[in-house]
Amino acid sequence: MRQPGRQTRRPERRPPQTAAELAKVHERALAEAAARSATRDTAAPDDPALFQPRPEIGDSWERLRRLGLDPDAGAAAVHLGPAEIERRRRVSGLDPLLPVLRDTLLEPPGQPPLILAITDADGHILWQEGERGLRRSADRIGFLTGARWIEESVGTNGIAAALRTQRPMQVHSAEHYLRSHHSWTCVAAPVHDPGTGRLIGAINLSGPAHSVRPYLLQLTATAARLAETELRARRLESLHHLRTLAAPMLARVNGPALVVDAAGWTAAAAGLPPPARLRLPAEGWGPTAVHWLPSLGECVIEPLADGWLIRPVLPQDTAPAPSDTPEGPDPAGHGPLAEQAEGARLRLDLRRAGSPALSVHGAAGSWSHALSPRHAELLLLLATERNGLSAAQLADALFGDPARTVTVRAELSRLRRHLGGLLAHRPYRFAESVLVTVAGPEDPYDLLPSSSGPAVRRLRAGLAAGTVRLPGPLPGPGPLPGRVPLAPA
Repeated sequence: MRQPGRQTRRPERRPPQTAAELAKVHERALAEAAARSATRDTAAPDDPALFQPRPEIGDSWERLRRLGLDPDAGAAAVHLGPAEIERRRRVSGLDPLLPVLRDTLLEPPGQPPLILAITDADGHILWQEGERGLRRSADRIGFLTGARWIEESVGTNGIAAALRTQRPMQVHSAEHYLRSHHSWTCVAAPVHDPGTGRLIGAINLSGPAHSVRPYLLQLTATAARLAETELRARRLESLHHLRTLAAPMLARVNGPALVVDAAGWTAAAAGLPPPARLRLPAEGWGPTAVHWLPSLGECVIEPLADGWLIRPVLPQDTAPAPSDTPEGPDPAGHGPLAEQAEGARLRLDLRRAGSPALSVHGAAGSWSHALSPRHAELLLLLATERNGLSAAQLADALFGDPARTVTVRAELSRLRRHLGGLLAHRPYRFAESVLVTVAGPEDPYDLLPSSSGPAVRRLRAGLAAGTVRLPGPLPGPGPLPGRVPLAPA
C-alpha cells in the first residue's frame, strides 16, 4: 500500500536508440504488423526484449499501415503553385518573423549544415533555406518549397508529428516511415496564435541523421516560443488600438458593456468587472442580435471595428461579481452556468484532429468554444466513464503516473469555470442529468493525436479494432459505449 504523501516512482527512461537499432525496430514492426493483419490478430507483440518505437511514432506507423501507405514509395506528392504559396505566406502572419528565425536557427557558428523550413498549419512548406548541397539532397525526396509534408503523403516525419501532436517533436533516422528518409533527422515545433490558441504553422530543422545534435530540438522549440512572443506583441498593440476606439463609445452606453477583440480578449469595459477573455462561440454569431454567453448570460452583440461591443441584458445583480473568475462565475455552480445543468446536452466534437470543440445546449441557452488539447483529453475520459474518476485515476490515464494529481486538479478547476454545475467532483464526473455525446474522426488514430496518454491510446486501438465506440445519443448495433480501461487488462 502506498504511504500518504509518497510519490510513485516514474518509469525509467531508456537511452536514445541508435540509427541501426531504429532500423531493426522499423523493419520488425512492419513485418509483425503485416503478419497480424494476415492472421487478423490485433494483439501487440509480447516480446519484452524487443525495442518498441516511441508511442507517438508507433501510433503513426500503425495509422499509416492501416491507410496502406507503401514505405518504399509513399503517395503522390501535393505541390502548391507560386501564387498560392505567396497567398499563404501573407495570411500566415509569419513573414515578418523570418529574419529573427533565420538568425536564431541558421547562423550559430560550428553548427552542422541544416535546412530551415517553415510551414502553415496544413503542412505546406512556405519557406525553405539552408546549405545549397543539402537542399539538393532534400529536393530528391520532395522536401522543397510548396510541398505538403503530411503523413498521408510522405509518412512519419517531424513536421507532420509536430502539427499532429502540437508539441515539439524529433523524428530520427528510421523513425521515418519511408525508407528513403532514414538518412535524415528532422526536429519541428508548432507555432500557435497567442490570441486564439489556433495552430498556424511549424518551424522545422532537417539535416543528415549522423550529424544532427540533440540540442536542436530545444533550439527549435525556443524559436517557436520566440515567434509566438512576437505575435503576442502585435496582438497587444492591436488591442490597445481597439481600446482607444472603444473608450468614447462606452462613455455613451447606458448600462454595463464591454468591448472585446475578435478572439474575445477584453479591450475595455464599463459598469462590470472586466473578464480577461470571453469564450466566444466557435461557430461564430448567429443571425440574431441577442446571444447567451456562459459568463454573462444574455447579451446584445454589435460589431465594432476589429471586435465586438457586448451589452448584458440580465439584471445587474446577476452579473459576475468581482470575486468571480476571469472568465465566468465560480466553479461552485452559481450564476448563469447553474441554469445549464438540468437536462443539458453536451457535445464533444473531436472530428477535426487539431480543433477539439465543446458545445452545450441547456435551459438558459446554447454556447460553444474551442478546447485546449488537455481539456479535450479530460472531457473524453470523463465521457467514457460516467461513474467518475478520481484525480489519481485521471493522472494515471493521462500520464501513466497516479501521483500527478496536482496537474489534473488544476486543469479540472479551469474546466469547471466554464462548465459549472455540468461537472461534479469526488469523483470527477458529468452531472447525472447531462446527456453527453462524442463526435469522433473517421480514422480512430486521428482521435486527439496530440495525446500520448495511455488511456487515450488504448481507446484509439479499441476503436480501430471495433471493440468499443464513443458515447452517442442512441445505442445502435455493434459494440456498446463503455468505460475505457485505465490500465491494460
